[in-house]
Amino acid sequence: MQASKQLRGSGISGRFLYQQMQEVEAYCKPQSRTLDRQIYSSGSTQGTPFTIPNSHEQYCTLESSSANGSYAAYNSPSTVSFSPNGSPLSQQESQSYSLEPRHSPDNASGSPLSGSCITDDAHDFRHKLRELETVMFGPDSDIIDSIENALESGTNIESLEMESWRQIMDVISRGDLKQVLIACAKAVSDNDLLMAQCLMDKLRQMVSVSGEPIQRLGAYMLEGLVARLASSGSSICKGLRCKEPASSEMLSYMHILYEVCAYFKFGYMSANGAIAEAMKDENRVHIIDFQIGQGSQWISLIQAFAARPGGPPHIRITGIDDSTSAYARGGGLSIVGKRLSKLAESFKVPFEFQAAAMSGCEVQIENLGVRRGEALAVNFAFVLHHLPDESVSTQNHRDRVLRLVKSMSPKVVTLVEQESNTNTAAFFPRFLETLNYYTAMFESIDMTLPRDHKERINVEQHCLARDVVNIIACEGSERVERHELLGKWRSRFRMAGFTPYPLSTLVNATIKTLLENYSDRYRLQERDGALYLGWMNRDLVASCAWK
Repeated sequence: MQASKQLRGSGISGRFLYQQMQEVEAYCKPQSRTLDRQIYSSGSTQGTPFTIPNSHEQYCTLESSSANGSYAAYNSPSTVSFSPNGSPLSQQESQSYSLEPRHSPDNASGSPLSGSCITDDAHDFRHKLRELETVMFGPDSDIIDSIENALESGTNIESLEMESWRQIMDVISRGDLKQVLIACAKAVSDNDLLMAQCLMDKLRQMVSVSGEPIQRLGAYMLEGLVARLASSGSSICKGLRCKEPASSEMLSYMHILYEVCAYFKFGYMSANGAIAEAMKDENRVHIIDFQIGQGSQWISLIQAFAARPGGPPHIRITGIDDSTSAYARGGGLSIVGKRLSKLAESFKVPFEFQAAAMSGCEVQIENLGVRRGEALAVNFAFVLHHLPDESVSTQNHRDRVLRLVKSMSPKVVTLVEQESNTNTAAFFPRFLETLNYYTAMFESIDMTLPRDHKERINVEQHCLARDVVNIIACEGSERVERHELLGKWRSRFRMAGFTPYPLSTLVNATIKTLLENYSDRYRLQERDGALYLGWMNRDLVASCAWK
């Protein structure tokens, strides 16, 4: 309340922040009742249904299919039943051969090797394993090579296998879902298909889309691992786009995600504060948004400009976006233009909207309609990590776009990105980074929406799951979720000729106050001219500005 009073007469930045505070203070009151009034259920969904306890609603689960389109249905005793493919084997193969380890009552060690497979003759043992491997994995498999090397060195194969499985079974018996996920990812990374399949079978019994945060995240990470083995990650991601709203008034799942995750909301707020400060004396303002989505970021900024002493400037927004966001919006960019134009008219703000329906990779300077006499602001909010860099394409659109923007001499450029390192990392360290990052995100969602809330399930499944599966299951140009840490983004901006633009201390202080209304587990730190928003000890979003 004290912060609100101080902001009322603090110029355009202060009024912008005051309006934001009023909005957030209202929002931070009991969440479930507010969202129940504002959020509507979606239309029909596609995919395999699963049932949440004490609910008659059906939800859509992920779908992973093998390359040949075969399906092997599996059911979990947890609250979710996944479908369809639990193995990279074809349907015919899965009926004839099982990768699940067999455990006899006498085999207390949990070794997957039955007694009939072990012989005293090393050559005979090698021959039997080679036959089994050829049937299960094909003639080119190299799994047995490591066993042969161990035999030649005199190592007891059974002891090695028993010890390895004993360690895994110990983790499983403790119910340590996180460690089982890590062990499964390591098996996939090492191409240990027998171990991977066994652990996937166990994981299906441990995950749940309506359970603890790690159980919910585990469901989607498991699907990513299954998809990676089946080489079906790309098809899953295409089917996991945010679902189209049933009407123009309905909030999409992605918008709900930004409302309930404070670091997304305040990342936008930080960018808007920098733009408001830079444009406080300008009469004509042109904002280029490289991923406008539903345009929600600009509502509070238009309202703040409307209250500027001496009258509002003429505002022109160029909105760039591709077909994926159009699906989430329920239509093209014209929907965004009409919504913002109507808002600006109600506040008597001169306004123009220019649509650029394309991906950031396709943008050329002629698509942006830059005019003389306009002060230019460029907004990169949660978008640059989607542009391929030099590790993916020789065209290196990530750096090309930055050079293009610098050539237009903008007054301010805002950057908001997830603070994660998944761009060039190999599969296993990338899996660990994803597990760490999204665990914090799923835990924070628990603070805003109840676990049995339908919209929470939809948000996580249709918006976050797609990113998780893409990071884990896809490679090359198909992997579009390629996050970098702020240190790397700084290097790219400097190489393009940019210099840092200081963020407003008033904006930062206000964001910190508002975060406390959400949860005391959120944190905000200023380091080296940037704002880091996080959950407990994990940075999740970084925001900064350039000129």
